[in-house]
Order: sequence, then structure tokens, then C-alpha cells
Amino acid sequence: MTPKVEFEGSIGDLQRHLDSLPDGQEGVLPALLTVQEMFGYLPESALEFLADECEVTLANILGIATFYSQFSLEPQGEHVIRVCTGTACHVNGAEDIVDRFRSELDVLPGEVTDDGEFTLTTVRCVGACGLAPVVMVDDEVHGFLEPDETPELIDEYEGGA
Repeated sequence: MTPKVEFEGSIGDLQRHLDSLPDGQEGVLPALLTVQEMFGYLPESALEFLADECEVTLANILGIATFYSQFSLEPQGEHVIRVCTGTACHVNGAEDIVDRFRSELDVLPGEVTDDGEFTLTTVRCVGACGLAPVVMVDDEVHGFLEPDETPELIDEYEGGA
């Protein structure tokens, strides 16, 4: 079961950020980025709040939130591992890297480890094809990764690094 985030106590903080954003539809994307940064994902209660504040429908907010891959509607681990599976990465062994992460972390893509430390995901492209295969951990790019290097990469981030 997904834990509920206590959003009510953060309305004031979120409202202060929203006050500096454009009104209406123009403010939706920056507002979503703010919520994602504050909570690590987009809680439903925050999306409802944004719809009211931006004077757009919840369907509009959800459409934008689900279009962009950097947004998550579910809580994420402390570190998010994104394995690129685009063409260049695919032909250079991305699936083997995904399999190794699955084995090391005991999760499927889209899942969070039991300790909440990592989320494993696959993405279609990170824009670093010359470094294929590429893995991003949080905002850091790791190129030319070999499956046997995944344990060291996990160790590098484990424990809140």
C-alpha cells in the first residue's frame, strides 16, 4: 500500500512557490516541477490543489504529469536509477544492465526497493547516445556501463550517499 503524504502542512510552502509562477495554464508545468521537487513525486492531493490554483481541470494536470517521464505519481526511492533503453543503449546491452539491476536490487522496473533506497526505471532516451549504454542515478549520468559494474554503482549511492 502506498503511504499517504501529509500534504496539508505543506500548502503554505507550495503556495509561496506558486505565487512566483505565471497564472493559469502557463504555470502548470513549473508548478508540477515544484511539487515533484518538494515531495519526490506528485501526490494526488497536490495535483487537486494545483488544478484549483491554476484554474485548470485535474484532467489537464494529469495529462501533463503523465506525458513527461520526469514526473512520478508514485513515491520514489531515495535514489532513482534510470536505465536508458533507447536504440543506441539497447544495441549496446541495456537489457543486460536492467537484468543485473533487477537481480542486485530484487525489484522490477517501476518498483522501489523494500528499504526505500532505490527505484529502478527504464527510459527511452537520456540524450547521451555517444556514451551508450547509459544509466542515470538521480541527475548523474554514467556512461559505457557494463553489467558487472552495477554492484559498484549501487554501493556508491547506498546509505544516502
